[in-house]
Amino acid sequence: MSTKKAILVTGGAGYIGSHVVLALRQRGERVVIIDNLSTGFRQAAYDTPLVIGDVGDMALLDQVLAEHNVDTVMHFAAKTIVPESVRQPLMYYQNNTSMTRNLLESCMRGAVRRFVFSSTAAVYGIPESGVAREDGLLAPINPYGTSKLMSEWILRDLAAVSDFRYVSLRYFNVAGSDPECRVGQATAKATLLIKVACEHVVGKRPYISIYGTDYPTADGTGVRDYIHVSDLAAAHLDALAYLRRDGASTVLNCGYGHGYSVREVLDSVARVSGKKLDVRIEPRREGDPPSLISHAAGVREKLGWKPQFDDLDAIVRHSLRWEEKLQREPWTAG
Repeated sequence: MSTKKAILVTGGAGYIGSHVVLALRQRGERVVIIDNLSTGFRQAAYDTPLVIGDVGDMALLDQVLAEHNVDTVMHFAAKTIVPESVRQPLMYYQNNTSMTRNLLESCMRGAVRRFVFSSTAAVYGIPESGVAREDGLLAPINPYGTSKLMSEWILRDLAAVSDFRYVSLRYFNVAGSDPECRVGQATAKATLLIKVACEHVVGKRPYISIYGTDYPTADGTGVRDYIHVSDLAAAHLDALAYLRRDGASTVLNCGYGHGYSVREVLDSVARVSGKKLDVRIEPRREGDPPSLISHAAGVREKLGWKPQFDDLDAIVRHSLRWEEKLQREPWTAG
């Protein structure tokens, strides 16, 4: 067993987790991944030690924490598809909430007292003002958001009665890929707008849909706060540094604090790719808020986070480059 402490990254072979693993290793951190590869990819791990298994398997977790001398966990492993959560709520409460609870029990046994949690803006539901604040109303409208909020409550209650400390990061709309094209989102049937639009550009999808054009926004389409995945990864490293400075447990939004409409995103994709998009207008989807923007001062003030890619065209450019790479070198699932 190495004497150097390690960071366990759950779901580290997935979209966001793999970007965080890259960033951690570039900093010289010792990292181990646990992933069941249900939506992750072996290729995304590169040569980082990869344990294939579930984060709810406490016997396996106890072994991994001890063998790799883990003192910090970054927890990404989760189901994340909102419509699927509505159809299969028990799966989401099992996978996202119950397994997080099991992971935390193993952490307590294994003397892991630092924890960075991958949460979501879905805990806010539909904020009346369109801007979500960390101290605002928590009113998720689907089991995905509720499963993440329940996990946050478990973290809060555990920290209240122990020396355990955590940072919970509530993501807004994550997009883009590693600027060097080492990792990106390779999930089949993705639902994230920028990825879907870039798949259309490279010929994977026959058209792109806009769901609702009659929202009370500047151009009638929904507005979202898009954050580059590499900036999000940097926030996790900043959260790690914060916890190592003995920072108190905290919950922070991860977004840029401003948004783009669906039409603005598609205009950017057309501009960056130089191609005309086949756009179809569809009815609104139930539960889609007109606008969802982060109040994002906290992550900058508390963690010292300084985003590098707050530019829509840059996000699209990196996304498109990744889709073009996947066309040449497809990743295989599992």
